[in-house]
Amino acid sequence: MRLRTVSLETENYMRIANPSILRRAALASVLLVGSYVFSCAQSKTTSSDTPQNPTAPLTQVQVDNAESTSKPDDVQIPEANPARPTVTNPAHIPPVGYLQFEQGLVEANGSPSGLDGQFSLVQSFRLSLHPRLMVQFQSQPIAVSRFGATPDNAASSQTDPGDLILGVQGLLIKELGRRPTIAVAYLQRVRSGSSPDLDIGSFSRSAVVLISGDLGNFHYDTNYIVSEQLADPVRRAQFGQTLSVTHDLLPEIFDDKLEITGELSHFSQPLVATTRDGAISPRSNAVGTLWALGYSLRPNLVLDAGFEHGLTSTSTAWQGVAGFTYLLPHRLWNRTEEARAPGTHKHVHRR
Repeated sequence: MRLRTVSLETENYMRIANPSILRRAALASVLLVGSYVFSCAQSKTTSSDTPQNPTAPLTQVQVDNAESTSKPDDVQIPEANPARPTVTNPAHIPPVGYLQFEQGLVEANGSPSGLDGQFSLVQSFRLSLHPRLMVQFQSQPIAVSRFGATPDNAASSQTDPGDLILGVQGLLIKELGRRPTIAVAYLQRVRSGSSPDLDIGSFSRSAVVLISGDLGNFHYDTNYIVSEQLADPVRRAQFGQTLSVTHDLLPEIFDDKLEITGELSHFSQPLVATTRDGAISPRSNAVGTLWALGYSLRPNLVLDAGFEHGLTSTSTAWQGVAGFTYLLPHRLWNRTEEARAPGTHKHVHRR
């Protein structure tokens, strides 16, 4: 019965499908397929030529893209390379032609020679004239010193200016991998201030060997210092060694902008003869440790604060420091081919 049913349906189809009807059906099919293909092609062309957001003109998109493009490296402001608040100075120097200004406040308490405390303002200007040569100017515009009462004198205070120092620093070897940067510096006092000196005293001239480098995520600076100290008519040589180590603090939270620095320093004291308590000290040495934080508010503006503790009886007992380093964003003269790309360094705490 199944075969018979199929045979009857085939016979009925052949009766209906005569040649004229088949030609008309074929022509209609061709027209329908062609119309469909043409409409698909037209739709694709229109969608590719029309922007995704027809209300936003093309010129506006181009302007936005141009404004959002970052500036090329040769016009970016380089990062500040602070040399404060540590005693240790970095071997690295600021980028050529950019003036770096450092400003700080120091509060010291408990120093030898009857000096109970001192509040002072310290400043420094640094300017690189060449990728390997920097000049610097250091000053202490004002120092307010406090003296304790003695059997012969009542407690008192005085306000005086400090020394003015000019210096030059030259790079001998630049850092490469684990090889550190090595530099030498010479500092000369051009005006002697009248403010009392703290534990390490002041110098008339000084020669320094500076070494800076990186070991993993730690940055280090170390100085080896030979200075001449004067107490007319006596001249004495002073020797000093310092080491500071810097590391990022909570880098994921502060985006590598916050750093902590620890420092250990030693200076001989050829002109210090008494301790903080007034006892005789035939051979004096100042040993201190410093801890400081630094925060990069902007690449060319770094804030710092910290404290230093003296570990010997002839060292200043405590010192608190706070200040900032600011690198002027514009060069003082036109750049040269030799100094076309300003250098940067990510570590912020050096002095």
